[in-house]
Amino acid sequence: MNSKSLGPGQLMASEIAQAPEVFASTVLADQSETLSNLDLGALQAIYTVARGSSDAVANILSYLFMSHLKIPVTSLPPSTFSVYRGVKMKGSAGLVISQSGASDDLVACAVGIKVSGGVVIALTNQPGSPVEKSADVTIPINAGPELAVPATKSVIGSIAGGMSLLAAADPVYRDRASAAAVAMKSLATKEFPETQNLQSGLMRASHVYVVERGTGFGVAQEVALKLKETSALHAEAYSASEVLHGPLQLVKNPLFIILLDTGEPESQASLDEAEYRFHEAGGEVLRIAAPMGGDHCPTAAAAMLLYMIYPVVLKTALAMGFDPDRPSTLSKITKTL
Repeated sequence: MNSKSLGPGQLMASEIAQAPEVFASTVLADQSETLSNLDLGALQAIYTVARGSSDAVANILSYLFMSHLKIPVTSLPPSTFSVYRGVKMKGSAGLVISQSGASDDLVACAVGIKVSGGVVIALTNQPGSPVEKSADVTIPINAGPELAVPATKSVIGSIAGGMSLLAAADPVYRDRASAAAVAMKSLATKEFPETQNLQSGLMRASHVYVVERGTGFGVAQEVALKLKETSALHAEAYSASEVLHGPLQLVKNPLFIILLDTGEPESQASLDEAEYRFHEAGGEVLRIAAPMGGDHCPTAAAAMLLYMIYPVVLKTALAMGFDPDRPSTLSKITKTL
């Protein structure tokens, strides 16, 4: 395929369409050999290392691992090792998430974590990447080439990769992950009427809040980032618990609020209150829930929300006159310190 001959957005559209199959195949991948070199139960903590969309995935996976492993999982700024002198990592793992596996700062982190006594887990989409070469174990995303600058199928595949890692260690979770793979594949040909009002709201908006809590907060981060990347639209992600403090006041200016809902029982009260408060203050609010039925899996619901919303982001960018495949100020691999 000659990507340069394709019209605006065609790469991104094709890659979004591949996401359910990528998710299912990655979730169901047998990681038992990987776990032969890694005892998740022996870890004292996991530190995620990522930027951009991968950092949103890290946020989603942190709730998954904390809820099952009962150890702290938190973000470690890449500059900890790429600019500064590192930290002690003995007894801990660094989960380095990178679609390309080639960013200099993430490579420096992978090397530094190992030197500092930690285990390095790489979650990448590029076989043989520098991050993978520095890792103790690798979970391949297996999304295939991704040519559009905004990552979509590799983001959803990264979520699946984290799920497959836990599934290899926990037979009970393995069953839930397998059910989630089937549920995601069933969405491949579905329309989502609940998103129909989303594009019209975005087209009217000058400022957007994307709100969730818990596992879904990473989804909010990713959706806000995609709106910036593809449509140059000012969008910010907030936790449903934090947005009711100072940020609520911005509803006095034109503000479009997207409430995302992974269906976690623990988040419902916060989301309900945020929805009520924004409505009461005169904000335009749209709540979108993941179509997750049966044995509920919040992490899979997060991936489903992204699959539902990515096409709307794409259509919005095109309607605003942008080419989402090739944002003018961005490149596929960002070099940072």
